[in-house]
Amino acid sequence: MSSERAPSSRTPPLALVMFGATGDLAARKLLPALASLAGEGSLSERFGLIGVARRPWSDDEFRDHCRAAAPDAKPAWDQLVNRFRYVSGDYGDDATFDKISEVLGELDGESGGRQSTAGNRIFYLATIPALFGEVAKGLALHGLNRPGPAGKFARIVIEKPFGRDLESARALDRSLHECFEESQIYRIDHYMGKETVQNVLALRFANSIFEPVWNRRYVGHVQVTVAEALGVEHRGSFYEGAGALRDIVQNHLMQVVALTLMEPSATMDPAAIRDEKVKLLRSIVIPTVEEVEGTVVRGQYFAGLIDGKPVPGYREEEGVEPQSSTETYVAMRLAVDNWRWAGVPVFIRTGKRLAKRSTEVAMVFQRPPHLPFAGQLVRGLQPDALILRIQPDEGITLRFGAKVPGQDFRVRSVTMEFSYKEAFGADPPEAYERLLLDAMIGDPTLFIRTDEVEQAWRLLAPIQEAFAWGYPHLSHYESGSWGPIEAVRLLEPEGYEWVNP
Repeated sequence: MSSERAPSSRTPPLALVMFGATGDLAARKLLPALASLAGEGSLSERFGLIGVARRPWSDDEFRDHCRAAAPDAKPAWDQLVNRFRYVSGDYGDDATFDKISEVLGELDGESGGRQSTAGNRIFYLATIPALFGEVAKGLALHGLNRPGPAGKFARIVIEKPFGRDLESARALDRSLHECFEESQIYRIDHYMGKETVQNVLALRFANSIFEPVWNRRYVGHVQVTVAEALGVEHRGSFYEGAGALRDIVQNHLMQVVALTLMEPSATMDPAAIRDEKVKLLRSIVIPTVEEVEGTVVRGQYFAGLIDGKPVPGYREEEGVEPQSSTETYVAMRLAVDNWRWAGVPVFIRTGKRLAKRSTEVAMVFQRPPHLPFAGQLVRGLQPDALILRIQPDEGITLRFGAKVPGQDFRVRSVTMEFSYKEAFGADPPEAYERLLLDAMIGDPTLFIRTDEVEQAWRLLAPIQEAFAWGYPHLSHYESGSWGPIEAVRLLEPEGYEWVNP
């Protein structure tokens, strides 16, 4: 998103070293994204991939794995795959990093320079978070963290979660910063790669009809929803140690809130945009532990119906404790203490086993100060709202009042719809395509900076403490619903209600 980036960006020559290359993330997201980039011509012909994992595979077995992960890829992908390499070994073993260094040297000098990866490296850590520090240390001990001659680069990409709380996030950053400069670290949150998330900036700053009303004078309240119809599936043991607060609120939700409410940046320079996001996060009022009970709802799903089919409750899921108190739903009221948003409540919610999968931002506007018609004439009239649909049906909805055809003067809410697929003739690209390309061309705009991570954890620290003490109480909600009744009551004192997709 920097001003230098053209729509047809192409990567420089480089070697991508993917730790955890045989895992689920690589197979489902990373390899298909690379295949799409290759098909679009975005990858340099001098691109090389080195897969690193514990499985005792050969180069050819890894290449077959890459082809199987993207069966519909264009011929350009197959041509690149022929050059891919594989290193089998433990991430704590010096021999593994010796072998990586050796293979990188071979790729850099391949074919007398005509296919050389030119000394540029990206290390992608698609591993469990507990290994991030260990891998970074191994790379540093073998000199692989150094950019090399002028114009060359070495970057490290890590997946969320970035710690479990404020202290662990700081500890992770210390271990990373001992090995890499902050400018080399790309913390990836795939939500930031979604076209509609990025379009928040375009919607606000490229349209004079929206920016003037994007403030407390016109907006009554803001809602951000990240809803999932799926349960924890086969990740019960993982989710027991995470919960919705850590899994979604700290990263996805806080990033979307920051982009939606931040001040305009002077330029589209990555540093300027990330500065404004941090300023917004610092403007959010941190509740005291005592205030959590009145501003936060936590819930857990029990058995119900999804698409007409019965599904088990959270405590019946594989790997979940029978008396688990882990939250699968969180809703909260935030306050932003700055000139633009003072007095405007921001409601956020996320949950599993909800009525449908949907991620939306709703800017709900204040009602007109006076309506010349009332009673039956305005039954069905809701507050005006601008709704940004981030997934799965990417687009924008504008809700406003209109007269119902007929003799009577009745007004009700109607909508105008914009669909990305219909407008541009195709679905938006997958988030990982955008983020991988940005990491390779060196655009950090959509990646998370260390001060963003810290501030998000700082905001949640009192909520984590309250949860540890057992309050607010754990509510329960039926699978297939929109969450616990307490979440509805969170909005009722101010006369609001959730905008359900």
